[in-house]
Amino acid sequence: MNSPWTATLTDGEHTVILYFLAVAALALLAGAVRSGLTSVEVGSRYRPTVAARLAVAIIATLSYAVLVIGFLVGYRHSADGWRPTANAVLSFLPRYIEWSVSVPLLALELIAVTTLAGAVLRRNQLGAIATTFFMIFCGFVAVFVVGDDRAALIGWAIASAVFWIVTTVLLIRAVRQSFPFLTALTSVALRNGTILLLTSWAVYPLVFVLQVVAGGGAWTMVIQVALCVMDVVVKIGFGGIAHRVAKLRTAEDVRAGDDVHPESIWASSIKLSDAGQPHEVYLAEGASVHPSRQRPASGNAVPSEAPEELAE
Repeated sequence: MNSPWTATLTDGEHTVILYFLAVAALALLAGAVRSGLTSVEVGSRYRPTVAARLAVAIIATLSYAVLVIGFLVGYRHSADGWRPTANAVLSFLPRYIEWSVSVPLLALELIAVTTLAGAVLRRNQLGAIATTFFMIFCGFVAVFVVGDDRAALIGWAIASAVFWIVTTVLLIRAVRQSFPFLTALTSVALRNGTILLLTSWAVYPLVFVLQVVAGGGAWTMVIQVALCVMDVVVKIGFGGIAHRVAKLRTAEDVRAGDDVHPESIWASSIKLSDAGQPHEVYLAEGASVHPSRQRPASGNAVPSEAPEELAE
C-alpha cells in the first residue's frame, strides 16, 4: 500500500494540507461551542442526542489539534520539498483513534431521535456501537498493521465493508420504523440526516482505495483535504440536522401534552411550540403518585421505608 504519510510534499501541498487541518479544527471547535449553547433547546427525552453531538465535536476538535501538531513535527523542509520523518504517521493515525469513538457516537445520535424505546432501543444502540467500532477497527488494521501484505489488507478491508453494510441496514431499519409515528416535517428532517450520514460514510472507503492504488504528494494532499471536508460535513452538518429533529420532536411532545419545556421552541424563525411549566404532576394512565418520604438527616442514610432496590 502507498502510505500517504511516506510521500514528500511540495511547499504548496504542505501549505494546503496545513490550511485544511487548521480550518477543520476551528470549524469543529465552533460546532462544539454551538452544541453546548443550544443544548437547552431540546427536551430531556432527546438529551442523549445532545450529549452525543457535543461529545463528537469535542473529541474531533482534540483529534484535529493532535493532527496539526503531528503534521508540523512530521515533515522536515529540504531542498526537494517537505520530507516525511518517522512522526509523519501522526498526521493520519489520530483520525482512526478518533473515529473509533466518534463514529459509534454518531450512530447513537441518530438512533436517539428515532421513535425506538425500551429494550428495542437498547438492542439497536448496542448493535450500532459494536458494528461501527469494528468497522473502524478493521480499517485501522488494514491501513496501519498489515503493511505490504496485500491479501491481508484486502481481507481486513472486506471485513470493514461487511460491518459497514450491517450498520447501514441497522440504522435504515430504525429510521424506517419511526416514520409512521412522526409528522411529515420531522420525517423529512430525519430522512435527510440519515442520507447525509450514510452517504458521507461511503466516501471514506473511496479515500482508502486511493491509499492503495495511488501515491505521491498530490494524492496525499487530496486524501487529507477530502478527510477534513468529510469530517466537518458529517460531524457538524449531520449533528445540526439531528439537533433539528430533536427540537421538532420536543415541540411535538409539548403540543401533544406529553412533555413540557421551560422556553418556547423556534426553528428557522418559526415558532414550533410555546413555553410552559406544569401546574401539577401528570402520570401515565393507571399509575399512582409515589408515596412521599421524609428526607433523611444524613445524606448517606437510606430511609427505612425506601424500596428494596434503592436500599441494596
